[in-house]
Amino acid sequence: MYYVYILATQNNAVLYTGVTNNLERRLGEHKSKLIPGFTKKYNVTKLVYFDFTNDVNAAIAQEKRIKGWSRAKKNALIEERNPNWEELGVAEGDSSSLRSSE
Repeated sequence: MYYVYILATQNNAVLYTGVTNNLERRLGEHKSKLIPGFTKKYNVTKLVYFDFTNDVNAAIAQEKRIKGWSRAKKNALIEERNPNWEELGVAEGDSSSLRSSE
């Protein structure tokens, strides 16, 4: 299983989009600040969106599409499933496969 996910800061000012094959482990890495980089620097740790697929190429393609979107389009994607921008648990995601929101 491959996951595309969006993290936000606590005040939702900064977003980070990523892809992983183990969402629970990856979230732990972000929250523990184990890996230097963007999420550690800007304290981006709140899971606000994720989707999954069995196709690694589809996951990578979706991550790249989302990264190219405007902030407004990313906000709309998040709010489609998580209108209050609550922190999600790994088991709370939509069970649909990845789909284009273009």
